Amino acid sequence: MRPTGRLHLGHLAGALTNWIKLQNDYNCFYCIVDWHALMSDYADTSSLRSNCGEVLLDWLASGLDPEKCTIFVQSHVPQHAELNLALSMVAPLGWLYRCPTYKEQILNLQNKDLSTYAFLGYPVLMAADILLYKAEIVPVGEDQSAHLELTRELARRFNSFYGSVLLEPQIMLTPTPKVPGTDGRKMSKSYGNSIYIADEPAVMWEKIRTMVTDPARERRTDPGDPDKCPVWDLHKVFNNDEQEKAEIDRGCRTAGIGCVECKKKLLVHVERVMGPIREKRSSYEKKPGLLMDILREGAAKAVDTARRTMDEVMDAVGLFKSE
Repeated sequence: MRPTGRLHLGHLAGALTNWIKLQNDYNCFYCIVDWHALMSDYADTSSLRSNCGEVLLDWLASGLDPEKCTIFVQSHVPQHAELNLALSMVAPLGWLYRCPTYKEQILNLQNKDLSTYAFLGYPVLMAADILLYKAEIVPVGEDQSAHLELTRELARRFNSFYGSVLLEPQIMLTPTPKVPGTDGRKMSKSYGNSIYIADEPAVMWEKIRTMVTDPARERRTDPGDPDKCPVWDLHKVFNNDEQEKAEIDRGCRTAGIGCVECKKKLLVHVERVMGPIREKRSSYEKKPGLLMDILREGAAKAVDTARRTMDEVMDAVGLFKSE
């Protein structure tokens, strides 16, 4: 994940919940990609270090366990930049210009100058992040599958020149629940519509209270359609009481329940999930030394694997090594 600030409920439901399950069954590497953050936010790096700390706190509070997985910061492992450079030698420009996310970001982030070499080439660095650890499986949502296919193509192209050095990763498609923001659009920091993992209960309630609902419900007595309501989408993510959800669905369609009451019921379930996470986060905030130890030990483990891969890459390419 890019360290662009605190994480929100979309990160929790869309990725972290799945990552926490995977750490029990796989040898997982979870990386805070600070070089990637620079690719779009290079003009102001004043918050980069603190943002890395915020991401780490949210990861640990949500349930990532450094005893079960490897957690580290990208720039602490120099081999990421080295493999990125090696892959860039064989990455066709046409592949990068056709990347769907590149086109989307150019259109949606018009307040930033993204006409840089690094931004065009960020899929190459992302491929290096994966290939460096000879990852067998990469869990992604459907919207990220194109990136993984580009990673596979880059590995294939590199191997066609230099031999079977890099492992083509397999894609593990994971469910990505719809997590809308307070304005009904996809929850995103750039839209200013996020409910954050670290938000206090009062802040969380104020955001939920003011969320948009089905536009057909202008008055309390108007019936609505839950399928057109962002609040209902959050119920589907956080509310595990099937009987209550059935009652809310029926009440909305018959105007038997008001939007404020529906939102109050949602808050109960969000707090059931977020209360322990917030408490755990607060505990970690008081242990900065422990946080640094986690990153230091994670980087050491990552470097151990990354160095072996880069030794193979340098041998295959024919670079003159000093050792």
